[in-house]
Amino acid sequence: MSEIKPTDTADTNAGEEKDWAASKACSDSLKTKKPKPPKPQNAVTIAVSSRTLFNMVKERKIYEEEGVEKYMAYMNQQEHENEPLMPGVAFPLVKALMTVNSRLRQLYPDSEELFDIVLMTNNHAQVGVRLINSINQYDLTIERFCMTGGQSPIGYLKAYMTNLYLSKDGEKVTEAIEEGIAAATMFTSGDVENQLSDTQLKVAFDGDAVLFSDESEIIAKQRGLDKFFEHEQEFENIPLKKGPLKCFLEALGKLQRKFYAKNERMNCPIRTYLVTARSAASSGARVLKTLRSWGLEIDEALFLAGAPKGPLLQMIRPHIFFDDQMSHIEGAKELGTVAAHVPYGIGQKYHKGELIEQPVNDVKDKK
Repeated sequence: MSEIKPTDTADTNAGEEKDWAASKACSDSLKTKKPKPPKPQNAVTIAVSSRTLFNMVKERKIYEEEGVEKYMAYMNQQEHENEPLMPGVAFPLVKALMTVNSRLRQLYPDSEELFDIVLMTNNHAQVGVRLINSINQYDLTIERFCMTGGQSPIGYLKAYMTNLYLSKDGEKVTEAIEEGIAAATMFTSGDVENQLSDTQLKVAFDGDAVLFSDESEIIAKQRGLDKFFEHEQEFENIPLKKGPLKCFLEALGKLQRKFYAKNERMNCPIRTYLVTARSAASSGARVLKTLRSWGLEIDEALFLAGAPKGPLLQMIRPHIFFDDQMSHIEGAKELGTVAAHVPYGIGQKYHKGELIEQPVNDVKDKK
């Protein structure tokens, strides 16, 4: 999985440092009130697709029903290119990321350890004017674009040193995870923007197959809960392997510690949650000890012992909730939570506890 970017410039290519120094000298000579993007190797980079940042249902319908040429013609019409796109499911998250950056700049004016938001889209460059106009209309700090003209943008994620990729295209998200990049498919859950905090970024994670690998979930699915409880108690002191979103929690923790260093723990604008179906007494200790072994903190840990996650998430109101199982995503969506599916692990073969795809091992055993 993708890791936090190193901040030690000794490991950075000398030629690249020289280029950055020249670029910085040039930009410093130009007066602007806009905050400057940080170096990618110092930043926590969040790549969002245009369809997660903006509500493009109408435009998508034109693309699917009338084809790419009609879509591009519609987007390029002057009466439309100056019409701002409506906010999408990732819009409140992006606003919250900007709030964190403002607080960080107040405490560390010269620091480049900030969130950097990249618009990652397979749109053609010709439709970029409307996207730029919309971003400027909402005063979003998004300076880096990647517009791939109908090609998959996944190959560019590593070049942009991406910590997290958010899209509405499940196939692209799966491809990103297979490339070792933290990624999730976002789902619309109604108009939630006014219900979410504008002063604190709230991020909620499932545990198994999200922060952690699916090694224990495999036992639960294939051998039952009793064997799972026995296994977790036996291996309580053995850390779980990392999951696809571990690196993103790590990146959030890096920024949180900058606030703690300024005695701002109780006023930190980033708050993290573990929302897991595990039982605390029967299997909770191992996940907490795993986080401790990684040197990571979680602000709140909620062990539900199989109870629905939706009602608790409704109380938390996170800007984004990551889970590997669609049944939990659907339950969260029904109660208005912004949910993001992580297509990883054995959970993809089950829905609401029922096997929907025969495991490969079983097929081999029957041959």
